[in-house]
Amino acid sequence: MRKTEPPAHLNTRPSWDCLVCGKPWPCVTARTRMLVEYREFPSTLTVYMSAQMYDALNDFVAAGQLAPTDLFDRFLAWGRRGLNSPDE
Repeated sequence: MRKTEPPAHLNTRPSWDCLVCGKPWPCVTARTRMLVEYREFPSTLTVYMSAQMYDALNDFVAAGQLAPTDLFDRFLAWGRRGLNSPDE
């Protein structure tokens, strides 16, 4: 019997909500998985999430929306806190 992979909690553009759970991306599941995936290379996670944050900012502005005030916390701050509190 083949083990099935859980669905990937990826972003959907231009809303930047999670494709699986519909919460603002990166959702708790996505954060937790990325912290595990990048645990050996946390600076790579920071670079990746910085690029994602700027893509999100560009999408919001292109849609005529104000940039959400929580972009830094949503995309970057949680990575510094590590595995102990991915949902903060």
